[in-house]
Amino acid sequence: MESFMFRIEAARLFPLLRAASILPAILLTLPGALAQTASTPQTAVGGAAPKLVLTLQDAIARAENNDPAYAAAKGNRKIAALDRSIARAALLPNVRYYNQFLYTQGNGTFLTSAAGDSASRQEHPVAAPIFIANDAVHEYYSQGVVNETIGLAPFSAYRQAGFTAAQMEAQQEIARRGLVATVVSYYYTLLSADQKYRVMESAEGEARDFASLTRKLEQGREVARADVVKANLTLQQRERDLGDAKLAAEKARLDFAVLLFPDPGTSFTLADNSTQPPPPPSRADVEAAAAHKNPDLAAAVAALHASRQGVTSARAAYLPSLALNYTYGINAGQFAINGPNGERNLGYSASATLDIPVWDWLATHDRVKQSEIRRQAAQVQLSYTQKRLVANLDELYDAVMVANKQLASLSVSVADAKESLHLTTLRYQAGEATALEVVSAQDQLVLVQTAQADGITRYRVALANLQTLTGIL
Repeated sequence: MESFMFRIEAARLFPLLRAASILPAILLTLPGALAQTASTPQTAVGGAAPKLVLTLQDAIARAENNDPAYAAAKGNRKIAALDRSIARAALLPNVRYYNQFLYTQGNGTFLTSAAGDSASRQEHPVAAPIFIANDAVHEYYSQGVVNETIGLAPFSAYRQAGFTAAQMEAQQEIARRGLVATVVSYYYTLLSADQKYRVMESAEGEARDFASLTRKLEQGREVARADVVKANLTLQQRERDLGDAKLAAEKARLDFAVLLFPDPGTSFTLADNSTQPPPPPSRADVEAAAAHKNPDLAAAVAALHASRQGVTSARAAYLPSLALNYTYGINAGQFAINGPNGERNLGYSASATLDIPVWDWLATHDRVKQSEIRRQAAQVQLSYTQKRLVANLDELYDAVMVANKQLASLSVSVADAKESLHLTTLRYQAGEATALEVVSAQDQLVLVQTAQADGITRYRVALANLQTLTGIL
């Protein structure tokens, strides 16, 4: 009886224990599920969410929002802009409101005035402070202070910050163009992988039809058993190739999704316009665009200007600087506009300080040398960037032209391979060709179709790299 009751209780507790065991997993996946629900567009009841179709521009826009390197470059550009604003603020007068209460121990004597004349307790009961640097036992400060420093260094620092901001803006554009090149590579690699999968799918269908044909001809005693074996071996290889092509396409899709989406499992397709690539641009248009829209050149020029301002800023330490101060408010023993004897506590003071550098143990001399070394390095970098721009322009333009010619040749080869396979299959059915010739024609068609997919990717990537260099993309 006790064992029977135990089995009943165990049967009741088992669902509860099972629910308790999966509860942590549910809680862990709940935030992601809620976020996915919030980010997924609602569809009609019983309908599936439409698959996202991405153009190249859509992919670039999404990558700009998800790539950490581009986010860092964008942040550096904003920080440099704020540095320029801070340097501009250093050129303007700064204002602050200063408040302080100061208590000092008395020395047992009394003051008749702020000048410190002694008096009796009955005449002026104002205790004198024990420290001579202080004015009274109770002292109140409530002042507005305006400061302005005039010198060459702040102006040079402001101009240097402006050139640095321009350099960071160019660096952001460099990062953006690098990201564009990466997106283009991923985009057309995925298109090529999908196209190769379709090629292998078609090849698998061709091999399956040929295997069926050989079996029928063998049953009619028109071909030997060797043809059936050859066709079956070809079909088996095509099935393995199709699996590899599917795996490669899925890998390319996941790699691209990591760059574009918070969830790599997001379902999407690409807007396939690679069957008709645009023609290559003219050399004159490419050279004109590269001369005016190259961020590497702009960054190098801005870096050179910033280094020159650094030299000026370092040399400014040899020159005098003028500091102006204006103070308005109260500095008295009473927190009041007027004192106990009717004297006015509220007033102003002004000062002008000329700071003349005399000797700093050659520290300024060394700073000037450092800035001159940076300027020389920036000059070399600019010269190298100019030469590299010319070389990159020639390399990328030649790559586009060669890829375009090869793409035209591959299109003719695909058409010829399809016709060759068709004619060879007809000859085999008529008994004028062997199974080996059919399989060879199939292999040749797969080879040129795969090469065409690679050729399209090569041309589109080369064209995109050229457009990135010239600022078109």
